[in-house]
Amino acid sequence: MPDRMPVGDIGDALIRRGDRDYDGARAGAVWNGLKPERFPDAVVRPASDQDVANALAYARSHGLRVAVRSGGHNWSGSPLRDGGLLIDLSRLARCRVDPATATATLGPAATGQDLVAALAPHGLAFPVGHCPSVAVGGYLLSGGLGWNSRAWGPACADVQEIRAVTADGRTVTCSESENGDLFRAARGAGPGFFAVVTGFRLGLHPQPASVMTTSATFPLSEVGGVTSWAVRAARESPPCVETALVLRASGEATGTSPAGPRISVAATAFCPTREEALAALAPVHACSFAASAVSRQEPEPTSFAALHAGAGSLWPPEHRYAADTLWSAETYHALLIRMAGVLADAPSGKSLVLAPVQPVPEEPAALRNMVFSPLGESYLVCYAIWDDPAADEANARWLREMMAAADPSGCGGHYIAETDLEADAHSARRSYTPADWDHLQELKARWDPESVFHTYLTP
Repeated sequence: MPDRMPVGDIGDALIRRGDRDYDGARAGAVWNGLKPERFPDAVVRPASDQDVANALAYARSHGLRVAVRSGGHNWSGSPLRDGGLLIDLSRLARCRVDPATATATLGPAATGQDLVAALAPHGLAFPVGHCPSVAVGGYLLSGGLGWNSRAWGPACADVQEIRAVTADGRTVTCSESENGDLFRAARGAGPGFFAVVTGFRLGLHPQPASVMTTSATFPLSEVGGVTSWAVRAARESPPCVETALVLRASGEATGTSPAGPRISVAATAFCPTREEALAALAPVHACSFAASAVSRQEPEPTSFAALHAGAGSLWPPEHRYAADTLWSAETYHALLIRMAGVLADAPSGKSLVLAPVQPVPEEPAALRNMVFSPLGESYLVCYAIWDDPAADEANARWLREMMAAADPSGCGGHYIAETDLEADAHSARRSYTPADWDHLQELKARWDPESVFHTYLTP
């Protein structure tokens, strides 16, 4: 068991395994109600860059490998590793907005909800994560597929600068013009990043004056026709419209339809005026399947805060979760039809599949200077959601069956932020192009030659 760090270095911020506060610190490092059975030797909660440097010095001197968490969802629980030191950045949650330069400076533990609240009074916006409690650290490091990312690009595209503490304890500034190789890796490397990011400077967007949303829900038996129509309508919509298909394992009975699995289509427009928003939503709202809809929502105004509230209700913190992602060269139609049959057998009625259509811009310039990249024409995330610990094995097995149905060849790509890293030894590798993966290995060897930081979680 590691000794306590000297008071002048980190003081009582170090919590060792066996200490009274250890169980809470370990459990609190994973937002998911499903806690991995992995146990670091110690947890430290730094409050400054110097604290981080001291923690890394302690780890090096005691031969401890380091994992880092900011406070996000990370379904696989990557920050929890057996042995070593967990650096918990939850105290670094500052958020400061400079409306004159349309930038924000914030710590890794600030959440999307924090950022939205800070930006709204200044008429500014950012492609924050869909769920309000997602902390920006892991989200931005993984690329960041957030609200309106089809128009604005992945969130990491708006990262102008990071401040990071490297494996040897140096605090460095990284941007396109300074330490550019580390900066590029920080835009997509996710939980395999080989430094501790303690601050981000973000470029901001004008807040859309009119945000409107519309949706329709159908019996899952209509999955083929609804998917073909919805994808076509989404691609006809301007980039400011975010369209997603959602397959749910259960739905309540209505006057026209019995209870059962559902497929929903939801579209949100981010526009300067109400008239433009309505026009932008028209391809989706003009639903050719209206007669078979279980329910429909007419276009109505909303806000980032309201969008966050709705998304937050889908992922309450007390539930247990497992998730996996897929980038595929196949069409949404082929993927979702194959998954629909397995969805109906879900052990939990809360489980769902989320398939955002074209979640990032098509222009290559929007993905410049980052290791994040879309790895297929179609993208989806499958979530197993349940609350009974006795059902852990059944839900984990169901998730793997769903992903096998979607990708029977096992050759698809992944999005590192929500990938089931324990499903396959190559899950992390398949989250990047071969060239980017090789580049990440070269950079880790250069910036972390002694492997102070854990690399990607594996089975």
